[in-house]
Amino acid sequence: MSNRGLLTALAAVGAAQLLKLPLHYAKTGQWDLRRAIGSGGMPSAHSSGVTALTAYTATKYGVRTPEFAISAMLSIVVMYDAMNIRRHAGEIAVQVNDLDEDVERLAGKHPGIYHKRRRERLKESLGHQPREVAAGSVLGALFGFIGGITSFRR
Repeated sequence: MSNRGLLTALAAVGAAQLLKLPLHYAKTGQWDLRRAIGSGGMPSAHSSGVTALTAYTATKYGVRTPEFAISAMLSIVVMYDAMNIRRHAGEIAVQVNDLDEDVERLAGKHPGIYHKRRRERLKESLGHQPREVAAGSVLGALFGFIGGITSFRR
C-alpha cells in the first residue's frame, strides 16, 4: 500500500535536509555532512514536510475538507514550535554552554576548585529563524502541489 501524501511529505523533508549542505557551504565555506541529518538551519525540514502534506491535501482533496483542516493545523503547530519554542530553547542552550567560560573567568586561576566543567555541550541549533521556516514552507508547497497534481484521483 502506498500513501502518496506521506511520500510527498517525506520527499520534501529529504530535499530540505539535502539543501542544507550546499547552503551551509555557501555561507561558511565548509562542508558539514552532519547538516544533512541535524535539526535547525536553512531551510526548515519540519516546515517543508508539513507544508508539503498540507499543499498535497489541498490540491488533491480541496481546502474545505477535514483532511486539509487537520494538515493545516498540524503545519501551524509545527512551524510555530520550530520558530518559537525550539529556537528559544537553542538560544538558552548557547547561554548555558557559555556559563562554563564565564565561571572560569570569574574564578581566575583556579576554576576547578569552584566549578566542574560540563562534560557535554547542549545542542544549540534546535529551532529556526522565521526566514528558515518560510524557505522550508515554500519548498514544501512546491513538493505538495506537484505531488497532488501528479497523483491519480480516487
